[in-house]
This record gives sequence, structure tokens and C-alpha cells, in this order.
Amino acid sequence: MTTTPDAPAQTSVLPSTVLRTAYQKSVADYWNKEKDPVNLRLGDVDGLYHHHYGIGDYDPSALEGPEETRDARIIEELHRLESAQADVLLDHLGTVRPDQRLLDAGCGRGGSSIMANARFGCQVDGVSISQAQVDFANEQARKRGVADKVRYHFRNMLDTGLPTGAFQGIWNNESTMYVDLFELFAEHARQLAYGGRYVVITGCYNDVTGGRSKAVSRIDEHYTCNIHPRSAYFKAMAANGLVPMNVVDLTAATIPYWELRAQSSVATGVEDPFLTAYREGSFHYLLIAADRI
Repeated sequence: MTTTPDAPAQTSVLPSTVLRTAYQKSVADYWNKEKDPVNLRLGDVDGLYHHHYGIGDYDPSALEGPEETRDARIIEELHRLESAQADVLLDHLGTVRPDQRLLDAGCGRGGSSIMANARFGCQVDGVSISQAQVDFANEQARKRGVADKVRYHFRNMLDTGLPTGAFQGIWNNESTMYVDLFELFAEHARQLAYGGRYVVITGCYNDVTGGRSKAVSRIDEHYTCNIHPRSAYFKAMAANGLVPMNVVDLTAATIPYWELRAQSSVATGVEDPFLTAYREGSFHYLLIAADRI
């Protein structure tokens, strides 16, 4: 399917049409001001700036060797793990042709979109309610010479204004905890071509014990978000014609990332709540790949 691109990313959009609630404004304000080294220093390794966590075992040599280069080794290893996570997400998009189109919903500083374009050769659009993130991401695409294919837009992922049925694939990478899932999946279902693929990687709480977990509450507070129960994802997908094809529990795979991050200079203090929540079973790190029917 070939689609006609929408207006260029730099087209002016009034904030009042994107940020429609006080909560959305507070989230946008948080990310507009955010300059956390855990995002920026890791991205400085190779120019791919992510806003998500990592998976896989870390190389023990990151903690060994000369003390003066120890932190640099840890930073590089954390970045390798977060890029590995993005690769796993892209693996689950399936076959994507260069003439098709992808959407990165809640794109952050855009690293996954750059990786998707490099892998599939197709047009990738990213949306964020943070103008600062959008500007940063578009500059990275320009620096890499892919601004004609990878474009970021100041839009609300609950109502993007992007074309109906235009996308072969859409993903959320750790951004669903900021929105109502029924609204989000309705918008994704509108934008996906029939037979298209949706992939989400997210933290979600255990329906039985997670709502009472102090560790989960601390994560919510840290990121100004509202973590959903695991069941909510499947209920909202079923209501919007999204049929899960793969469900992968990545909880065990992400614990090494958090153990390494806790020993780094970019630790933020949220490492212990994550590790506690994962180990006590109140919190899960989940990948769901669903087809639009």
C-alpha cells in the first residue's frame, strides 16, 4: 500500500489542539523540561536516543577493568541493552515493505523510529505531546540524512490527525501508561491498515497484587504516569479489533538492565522500586503483538 504523506513535521500546530487536559499539559511539561542523563548520555554513545529500558544479560566486563573507564563501559552496555529491546519490538512488526508506513506513538527522542527506517527502508512518523522531544528528534533525523523518510510531529497519540488506514505497523514503547487504553487502541485501529500489526512493550501491574504494591506506586509517582493492570490491555484490544498474536513476558529479561543501571552514574533512584516490583511479581514487563482485523 502506497500512501500520500501528510503535511511536513514542521507545520505549526497550536498546543491547545494537542494538549486537551490538565494532565496532558503536566506530562508535556515534564518531558519538555526533562534532560535526564540516563536518556542523554546513553544516546550520546551512537546518536540513537531512546526513552525506554533494556533487555538481555549484560556483559560482566562492564563492571571489570580500569576504574577510570568503568562508568563509560556501563553506559555503553546500558545503551546496547536498550537498543536490543528496540530490536525485539521491531522483530514483532513482521514484514514491512519500503513503500509502507510505520507510526511510533509516543516517540520520545526518536531512536526507535531511526532504527525502523534503517531496517525496513520505509517512511516512519513519530508523534509526541512534547514539542522539545519532537524538535530534538527531527534534528537527529536531519543529521542522519533521513529527514525525508523519518519525521516527528507535535501531535496527541489519542487523536493524531494522521490518515485512516495508512499504516502497516504502529507501536508504543513504554508510553501507554500516560493514556486511556480504549481511546488509544481505537485511534490505532483507525490508522492501521487491515491486517496491519500493532506492537506494545510496557510495564503493567499484576491484577491480583499490583494495585496494592508500594513499589508500583513509587514508579507511577516518579514518572507522573498511571500504570495499567495487565488485563486492561487485552480488554481494550478486544474492544477495538486488535487480536493478540504474540504475548511475551520480558520481566526476567529486563532485570539485568536494572541491576546494572543501579550501579551506574545515571541511576535516578527508581531502580530499587523497579527491581522490587519485578521480583515480588506485582509488576510485569510485557510485549504484545496484535493484528488489526
